[in-house]
Amino acid sequence: MAIARTGKTNKKLVLAGLLLGLIFAELDETVVATAMPTIIRELHGMALYGWVAGIYMLSVTMFMPIIGKLADLYGRKRVYIVCMALFVCGSMMCGTASSMAGLLTGRAIQGIGAGGLMPLALVIIGDAYPLEQRARIQALFGPLLILPQLLGPTVGGYIVGQFDWHWIFLINIPIGLIAAAMIAAGMRETRGTGRRSIDWAGATLLAAGLLLLLLAPVLIDTQGYSWTSPAVLGLLAMSALLLSVFVRVERKAEQPMIPPSLFRNRNVVVIYSLVFLLMLSVMGGIAAFPFYAQNVMGLAPTASGYLMLAFAGATIPASVLVGFLVTRVVYRNVFVAACLLPLAGFALLSRIGVGTGVLYVVAAFIVLGFGVGALFGANNLIVQESVGKEESGVAISSVQLFQSLGATIGLSVFGSVLGSRIGRGVEQMGARLPEGSGEAIAAGGIPDGMSAELVDGVRAIFAEAFQELFLLSLLFGAVAFIVAWFLKKEVLAKREPNVRADAAASDC
Repeated sequence: MAIARTGKTNKKLVLAGLLLGLIFAELDETVVATAMPTIIRELHGMALYGWVAGIYMLSVTMFMPIIGKLADLYGRKRVYIVCMALFVCGSMMCGTASSMAGLLTGRAIQGIGAGGLMPLALVIIGDAYPLEQRARIQALFGPLLILPQLLGPTVGGYIVGQFDWHWIFLINIPIGLIAAAMIAAGMRETRGTGRRSIDWAGATLLAAGLLLLLLAPVLIDTQGYSWTSPAVLGLLAMSALLLSVFVRVERKAEQPMIPPSLFRNRNVVVIYSLVFLLMLSVMGGIAAFPFYAQNVMGLAPTASGYLMLAFAGATIPASVLVGFLVTRVVYRNVFVAACLLPLAGFALLSRIGVGTGVLYVVAAFIVLGFGVGALFGANNLIVQESVGKEESGVAISSVQLFQSLGATIGLSVFGSVLGSRIGRGVEQMGARLPEGSGEAIAAGGIPDGMSAELVDGVRAIFAEAFQELFLLSLLFGAVAFIVAWFLKKEVLAKREPNVRADAAASDC
């Protein structure tokens, strides 16, 4: 098996290249949203509107663990540059697309490349920096990558307004080439000469199982299915079958795509569960909050976006603080304490109403953001130090996999809950609503010309729907709090390679 080791690496050049590539890869997830109306109009692709984001998400998530395993086998540098090349090629295809088929193909290739950039960046940093420096650097990565998510719509609107939608994708080409050149020039790596083999059966089963699992929320979001639809239930059943076969195959594979030993490691299982639950609880309510801010609080779209910066801004100092603490105090205590903050934030947000002011929401977002930043400040580091170096690529990419699964499923589940609750509210108002307005309200808007009394009633429906969302978030957050207690009660400290490998196999 190949084990990557760094020689005389130019750490600053490599770190700059990693950050540059990651920021643009993350920005690409959201920057497209603002340009979509223009793209759909020019390419005549309304029927495929939702698939532009959906196919990117599918590609990113499906290939994360596979790319991580390839990096363990063939070296981090080589696989990272291939991922960047795929991202650049996909961007070129999207930027020159003259049809929806070309655009969707490009987005799929982009997604495959982007699926390797984040986890491999963390692994490369792990190879290049000692533990305490790595803790501080990795603590900044997560929060810094939240900013592109929030700024994406603004950047997309500016590019479309000043230039052309094609440049949303074409701008990635020079940036990606510069980032790849910085990694190629700055990173030195030698690889072992052991026998290497790819678990093709495991890779195929894993990709197919994840594809069917993630198609369910995509169909719900793009085609109007519900979670109880026969098609969705069929996809979930087939996914469960394929993933169960995958587990059996991996137990016998010589070089398993995801080593079963990872799931016998207590720290790894706890971190995977935590990131899944946290993304499930956080993303559903937070992603939908601009809807509440605009329809209930009466804020302009730009102002509602600025409101979200309170959440993002609070994650950065919390993550930095945890990066400092995690090598000095028992990290289980840090995680348990940090889990209390999202609970407090969700509890505050579950009490919002028509009269709730901006300062109340900002305070709740700061509490929530501080907790999320603290929890995501050290999760990759704990996994990285809990497994052997030869498994760190697939272990960290699997953290990103569970994080992505939580976010994807959370967005769909919470969206369904929100739509269902608003629909029930519209039914209760019944005949009081002007003819034809019920459909518009159920779709998420307040029609013009309604009386002040009816507008207040509709806003109350929206507020009650969001109260339910955040109560659901509170429930998932409570489960995450319980899960955090199962982390090992130890201080993260640098270990010798043989000690680290032994710890990777430990389940206590």
